[in-house]
Amino acid sequence: MAGPGHRSAGKPLLVKIVMAGESCVGKTSIVRRYTEPSPAGPPPAASYIATVGIDFKVKTITFNDTTVKLQIWDTAGQEQFHTISTSYFRGAHGFVLVYDITNSDSFQGITSWMKDIHEKADDEVDIVLLGNKCDKETERVIPKHNGEKLAWEYGVPFFETSATDNINIEDAFSVLVKEIMNKNSYVLCDLDVVDLNESKKKRTCCQL
Repeated sequence: MAGPGHRSAGKPLLVKIVMAGESCVGKTSIVRRYTEPSPAGPPPAASYIATVGIDFKVKTITFNDTTVKLQIWDTAGQEQFHTISTSYFRGAHGFVLVYDITNSDSFQGITSWMKDIHEKADDEVDIVLLGNKCDKETERVIPKHNGEKLAWEYGVPFFETSATDNINIEDAFSVLVKEIMNKNSYVLCDLDVVDLNESKKKRTCCQL
């Protein structure tokens, strides 16, 4: 199979990444920080506190001289949206699994989210674990080594991040995208992206 640099011109690779984790751990802020970077300060203000159901943003990057369109799905962490959220796990190439270092329940919930990923996503999916809100050191209840140990147990990369201070956001996504691309587990598609209101339409693409 040819490397990414040998893909046909004009046909970017579409990579589906899903954010997962409990409500209010900062998934939406992480997505906004990554996809809508500002020169300094906090990410652009979200128009809501907690994601309702599902939303997604798109970021186009270049990897090995190839255009890659990242479709980043922001799922709700609330229990009432759990079925909706996990239904978007299928077909994902990567997951950003997030907990809040100031919230022990969100850390304990990682095991359940990981189980959902293994049950509903492909076997070879890539995952990165984030301990978010590391700017709130005085409110920390989850030591960094706990996150590192959990990531080691699952065999996934780990970062402590802050969307507010823009700490490790770019690095975390870069590591995840690199792992996905190196596995060649992406889909070659046209420039358009999935429309939330037209998700049932047939699309022209081929799995590599």
